[in-house]
Amino acid sequence: VQERSAIIGDNYRWPHIIPYVLEDSLEMNAKGLILKAFEQYRLKTCIDFKPWEGEKNYISVFKGSGCWSSVGNRQHGLQQLSIGAGCDRIGTIQHEFLHALGFWHEQSRSDRDDYVSIVWDRIQAGKDHNFAKYNDSTSDFLNVPYDYTSVMHYSQNAFKNGTEPTIVTNIPDFMDVIGQRMDFSDYDLQKLNRLYNCTSSLSFMDTCSFELANVCGMIQSSDDNSDWQHLSQVPAGPTTDHTNMGECEDSGYFMHFNTSAGAEGSTALLESRVLYPKRGFQCLEFYLYNSGHESDRLYVWVREYTAAHPNGTLRLIQEIKGSPANYWQLHHVSLNITSKSRVVFQGVKGGGLSNGGLSIDDINLSETQCPHHVWHIRNFTHLLNTSPAGQEGRIYSPPFYSSKGYAFQVSLYVNGTADSPFNLAIYLHLISGANDDHLQWPCAWQQGTMILLDQHPDIRQRMSNQRSITTDTQKLDSSSKYFWGRPAEVGATATFPNGTTFMRGPGSGTSAFLTHQRLRRRDFIKEDGIYILLTMEDISHLLSTQPSASPTVVTNTSNVCPENPCENNGVCIVVDRAPVCRCPAGDNWWYMGEKCERKGSAQENTVIAVSSSIAVFVGMLIVTVTTAVCLKKKYRKEKERGERLALEK
Repeated sequence: VQERSAIIGDNYRWPHIIPYVLEDSLEMNAKGLILKAFEQYRLKTCIDFKPWEGEKNYISVFKGSGCWSSVGNRQHGLQQLSIGAGCDRIGTIQHEFLHALGFWHEQSRSDRDDYVSIVWDRIQAGKDHNFAKYNDSTSDFLNVPYDYTSVMHYSQNAFKNGTEPTIVTNIPDFMDVIGQRMDFSDYDLQKLNRLYNCTSSLSFMDTCSFELANVCGMIQSSDDNSDWQHLSQVPAGPTTDHTNMGECEDSGYFMHFNTSAGAEGSTALLESRVLYPKRGFQCLEFYLYNSGHESDRLYVWVREYTAAHPNGTLRLIQEIKGSPANYWQLHHVSLNITSKSRVVFQGVKGGGLSNGGLSIDDINLSETQCPHHVWHIRNFTHLLNTSPAGQEGRIYSPPFYSSKGYAFQVSLYVNGTADSPFNLAIYLHLISGANDDHLQWPCAWQQGTMILLDQHPDIRQRMSNQRSITTDTQKLDSSSKYFWGRPAEVGATATFPNGTTFMRGPGSGTSAFLTHQRLRRRDFIKEDGIYILLTMEDISHLLSTQPSASPTVVTNTSNVCPENPCENNGVCIVVDRAPVCRCPAGDNWWYMGEKCERKGSAQENTVIAVSSSIAVFVGMLIVTVTTAVCLKKKYRKEKERGERLALEK
């Protein structure tokens, strides 16, 4: 099979629902992140994943040497995909699963020389094959332009043997763009959706930035005494919408409920188009600008339609209140609708004096889980311009609590650490909290996820940047204390802005969260603020993820393959009650043999193929010559016999 941007042939396509196994060899943090990567596929494509239940072909995800995958569905039953040490980033996992779905690296395209230059003498010895280019007869990039922003593109420093880049973009501005591992690019999604004929995504439901006069099919209810208005500015604020922030002429609209006039209790209802949920849980996200009075209220309802109530019944989900502010504020509301419904925004005028009202913009609704907490950092440009690198430039989030009761905090190095400046660095800390006497210590298998939000108005086109950290009971700090032990025992004294002291445990994270160049290329900073979305969830249920045994194939369990006989990271399974080694394979190499003891490569295969061809040719030549000699002898005998018969007449 030849390499190409997308592998050609329907036999290499997976079904739209792909069976998988998470092998127990995987690190716990990687297991949780793989499930998060699946959610991104569901949100942005029609590709879904399900635990393996005996299907013929499936993906076995394990901790091998590095991050790698075969390309396309190889139709070999168990197909390995490695998420090794250091591969636990959601963009890296998306990258490897795109390989499995049928995609090669972006810089392998036949037209790549128009966009990048490969500097061959800077590449590590033996790594040249990673930069191979394939011609039009073997390359299908699905009529999508070359994509510097692809999650499948190598970085400028890939496999370098020194300090100079191995890939140079022909347009210099893209040098710091290639190699991103944040999320799918728009063109990544376009190619994947074309290859698998996706016309919609699975968990996306609706988005609206109110740029069009039809306001995304939303309707004004007749059960009120006022209306929401479609505006581009309000004298008391907002002066711009959130989508474009006033940067685009003749655009930039939002919906506004005026509370500066009318009687107390005046109300306006804005209802979404009819929605048909599939999963039973949803996240509603929107931006709210409150230029009214603190007594003004926004209520989120759902109108649910049933056979008993064909006109729908309203169910209150959340009341949103707060003091007026001169900026847009991000809100998340968790829904649990299971039947045909509408989402309803109800504005209610309070009793206080108002000069403005309530405005909403950039609504997104998806069948995903909402983040648990939001950290909004305002005046961020000032922080970037004035904060030094290192600890003096570190800021801390407010304290938050996980659903299990653990208190935690996030630290952000605005201009990077002393060793890694010009980056955002981010770390997760456990801190002393009200529940510590009743919690398990060391803290076990809580996965904290920190997402720097790309504030693009359409959730499907966002390229947010995230990192996850999972607490491990066996991890030790430099003093041989449990890293995730009780903060009162392993932490240091710290002080909140109000003067209250507490104990802060050590931080775990990354000094290379996001470069400042990438920070400025997307909508991470908007209205001079950033949002960091935070979630901490218990993933202890992922400790054992092996599937139940099927009649024909049993994966590794405690009483099967007790001593793995497979070499070179081979996986031992049982077929018809006998142990069998499933050998790892990469793009141009594979292991083979009863115990995966022998390594093969494309180069060796070529030599074998050529040798075999020569042998076959020689063999055929011998057969041909032998046949000719035999036929000649037979012809002579027949001729002599004929001559003798003629003489005897």
